[in-house]
Amino acid sequence: MSSSMLLAKVTCLAMMMCMILGLPQTLAALTCSEVEAKLAPCVPYVTGIVGAVPQPCCDGITALNNEAATKDDRQAACRCIKKAAKTLPGLNMDALVGLPSKCGVDLPYNLGPSIDCNKIE
Repeated sequence: MSSSMLLAKVTCLAMMMCMILGLPQTLAALTCSEVEAKLAPCVPYVTGIVGAVPQPCCDGITALNNEAATKDDRQAACRCIKKAAKTLPGLNMDALVGLPSKCGVDLPYNLGPSIDCNKIE
């Protein structure tokens, strides 16, 4: 897989995780690069390359959820994940939406392609 394809997938996954985690609008504490790095291990699962969620993916989701302590952080991470999701070829939205529960992360909102990051508390 080319590095540009991997970067696109990581970026997309980061955006998806933002939607999943309802992360911030302005990354005060988190950058899109950090979000993407934490969610990169999830790309094979959300694109159907592997059938089970890899543990490093769940570790990244948990870490991102823990680090997105403020509303701004959660909204910013959400925006990063949404941006990345738009560029991830082969993205399975159902797989993405189900990641938090598969990893044991409880979110107070539903994820989906139409999530409004501005409404995340």
